[in-house]
Amino acid sequence: MPPTEARIAGPEEVARAGRGGRPLRRPGPVLPLDRAVVLAGLVAVTLLAALVVGGLGSRMGRPGSPLFVPAIGSWSLAQVGVVALMWSVMMVAMMTPSTMPMAITFSNLERRRNGAAPWAATAAFLGGYLLVWTAFSVGAALVQWGLRSAALMGPGMRTASPWLGGALLLGAGVFQFSSAKDACLRHCRTPVGFLLSEWREGPSGAVRMGMGHGAYCVGCCWLLMALMLVAGVMNVAWCAALAVLVLAEKALPGGRNLARVSGVGLAVWGTVLMVGAL
Repeated sequence: MPPTEARIAGPEEVARAGRGGRPLRRPGPVLPLDRAVVLAGLVAVTLLAALVVGGLGSRMGRPGSPLFVPAIGSWSLAQVGVVALMWSVMMVAMMTPSTMPMAITFSNLERRRNGAAPWAATAAFLGGYLLVWTAFSVGAALVQWGLRSAALMGPGMRTASPWLGGALLLGAGVFQFSSAKDACLRHCRTPVGFLLSEWREGPSGAVRMGMGHGAYCVGCCWLLMALMLVAGVMNVAWCAALAVLVLAEKALPGGRNLARVSGVGLAVWGTVLMVGAL
């Protein structure tokens, strides 16, 4: 059923029809139990993924392990799969915290819409979100494989060329000022508008909404995530720093300004790296 003609005229308007045809109401106060369950779930997923990242990293660098990926030499298709798995788990660990505002808002709307515990629907929403980041991870692993085949990747799974590393840093810095970044970040910072306009019923609807949110999130952060190729895909400190930056951009009141400040720093860093290679 198509959406109705109802629209949100301002912060005081309380009703809008979702894609399922039933009235949606703007979120009221979040129930403490719902907030606690959603936050606990996000923290648990993040910590579990971080532990898996550590375990995968150690096995990928250990000769004789079935997950071993050599620092030099060609990769088999199975080893490319291991790298894709590493990227996927790493994205779960890095990007799950940043979806906290959207997940809490979703659970609140689900509770108000159906009057039942929203936790299963919220899990489906998160699953759709992470599915998009998994697709991104497969693409990142294939790009890394291509760079390695072109002898542009060195030990530690980082770029061997200062020109390539500098270009990635400069590109990521410039992108922080782009209209595309603005549009995607605006979506991530205003979850109510997205959910009220894109609401779909049922578990499959929650997954689709999660995928829609994930698409915006990838559009906002893909170049930042590509910087893992500069620092090293298994660089835990760099993982944590990027995860904090992404969360701050989305959740803090000055997140948009922070994105621009970080853009200046990245652009300067990339320029210095390329100039030093002359």
